[in-house]
Amino acid sequence: MVGFQDECWWTRLAQPDLFAWAAGDPLRLGANARDPKGAGGREAVACYGVLRSDTGGMMLRFCEGRPVSATTEEFLGWVCGQLAGEGKNVFVLVWDNAAWHVSKRVRQWVERHNRRVRRAKSGCRIRVCGLPVKAPWLNPIEPKWVHGKRAIVEPDRKLSADEVRQRACDYYGCKPQPLLAKPAT
Repeated sequence: MVGFQDECWWTRLAQPDLFAWAAGDPLRLGANARDPKGAGGREAVACYGVLRSDTGGMMLRFCEGRPVSATTEEFLGWVCGQLAGEGKNVFVLVWDNAAWHVSKRVRQWVERHNRRVRRAKSGCRIRVCGLPVKAPWLNPIEPKWVHGKRAIVEPDRKLSADEVRQRACDYYGCKPQPLLAKPAT
């Protein structure tokens, strides 16, 4: 299965660009106010996603904190587990050159994962195909993110992080999954 992977930030403050025909005054979306200091509300939530070439569907996992190598490993393990459950043997992973994709740690994790799968003679191996540097338009998941952000916007109020996650999952037709854990420092 070929999958196009990328990460996305779903902001709770800034509104995405929207275009609309309006009679009279044009539609205006302003930035939402920040939460008071110490209120605990994150400005944005990070999400890993894979656009599947076989079904056209998305596989999403939100994470605590930001995308880093350890979280990427956990996400790839989850994706491979899902694909192995569907009987897929190889996951052709197309992604960009983000630091947490090309890190030594992630490359070694992929090698160890593939060795485990070969030894066990079951599971889903990963074949990494990197995109050229500074060419995000080559990844078909990019426009999916833009459409999703526009679809979940709430012009009248700021969404909570849980609402953002739920609306994104609903829009892409994904079952909400537990958050990817923030790696220990």
